[in-house]
Amino acid sequence: MDVRDKLYIGGQWVAPAGTGTLEVIDSTSEEVIGSVPEGSAEDADRAVRAARAAFDSWAATPVAERTAYLTQVAAALSARMDDLADLITHEVGMPLTLSKLVQVGLPLASFSSAAQIAADFTWEQEVGNSLIVREPVGVVAAITPWNYPLHQIAAKVAPALAAGCTVVLKPSEVAPLNAFVLADIFAEVGLPDGVFNLVTGVGPVVGEALAGHPEVDMISFTGSTRAGRRVSEVASASVKRVALELGGKSANIILDDADFPKAVADGVGKCYLNSGQTCSALTRMLVPRSRLAEAEEIARATAEVFQPGDPFAEGTFLGPLVSAMQRDRVRNYIEKGVGEGARLVTGGAEAPEGLDRGYFVAPTVFSDVTPDMTIAREEIFGPVLVMMPYDTEDEAVAIANGTDYGLAGGVWSGDPARAERVARRMRTGQVEVNGGAFNPMAPFGGYKQSGNGRELGAFGLEEFLEVKAIQR
Repeated sequence: MDVRDKLYIGGQWVAPAGTGTLEVIDSTSEEVIGSVPEGSAEDADRAVRAARAAFDSWAATPVAERTAYLTQVAAALSARMDDLADLITHEVGMPLTLSKLVQVGLPLASFSSAAQIAADFTWEQEVGNSLIVREPVGVVAAITPWNYPLHQIAAKVAPALAAGCTVVLKPSEVAPLNAFVLADIFAEVGLPDGVFNLVTGVGPVVGEALAGHPEVDMISFTGSTRAGRRVSEVASASVKRVALELGGKSANIILDDADFPKAVADGVGKCYLNSGQTCSALTRMLVPRSRLAEAEEIARATAEVFQPGDPFAEGTFLGPLVSAMQRDRVRNYIEKGVGEGARLVTGGAEAPEGLDRGYFVAPTVFSDVTPDMTIAREEIFGPVLVMMPYDTEDEAVAIANGTDYGLAGGVWSGDPARAERVARRMRTGQVEVNGGAFNPMAPFGGYKQSGNGRELGAFGLEEFLEVKAIQR
């Protein structure tokens, strides 16, 4: 049991205002593995005021000193990689090997890269008779999700601190324990009091208090589109800056000249990463109607490799979902797909054989899915791939863009130039061509209801900066 009974505010571990606690559940065993305080609006206010008190001094701290702290944090994360990966696998269910690479490796890279980007950044420039200076936006409230808990924290906190902002973090109450490890690290490296603050709690209480707080200058939120709308609504009262990274329903266009065995297998893997609990997952596979049967067989065979199991066991590619609520939600979508006439290629809503305990969902593939079906329109957030046939390239692009979302996408073709032409037509923040690798230095964010603003790389740093023109 990892019992955390204090919040990190003003450089100190302090008792929360209330006595409520939130249990943390192991997604594989369904057992309680820890607890954290159920913070209140009063706790959020204390944290914001601590961040406000620390802001002027931190903003005036030389960039080299700020980045030195980030480098120390990266080193501390590296030293704790095995323990952190183990913890996040218990919290979220990602197979342990992947947790080391992704759930800890990406946060480590975020702190390291934020330090380097800030060191190389052009903070001032001359434009005519003006000196253009970039300054920290102020106190930042970061509200993060459970699917990549430490990665999403690092993607906000590292550039915000590099920019000279102070931070109040509200991590997801579903997977919060890793955030306490990060707070321990900040205390260990001697980050000045109040520069980083941690308040756990639920969104309707702590999240709302942060979004509406008059001393918060910016909200950086990652989560559902529904919750993002609420954050924007509450934040609008004080006209604070809002950066949103929300849902997705990303299309993967397999063109008729693609290497189908490679393209379809890669697409299944991109859909099932983290048991499908990835906002940028390529969940809609668009396939030429004339080759649909061929693609279905490849998808079926690939899905069978992703048999769910113990995420701590060697050879497991698919762990459980994060919670009973999420498992039931995904199974409901599968039932809805069957009910609306989609054809089940493999998988289904029943519990995988031999896995009655744990929040497991069978890897599922649907075919003959039409754009009007619920499973083609709404984000499922589970290991469910929908295959959608098309007849022409133009129709494929229209289907890909015919969604409220625009976070990610993919295109496969034997002609890289053709694939890039199609990629340019997709209304989405990222597109991978022929399985192009994720680039943690490239801007990440979406079009339309997938949000606004960008994270990662130099674009992620710029989100936390104001621009001032000094005329001379």
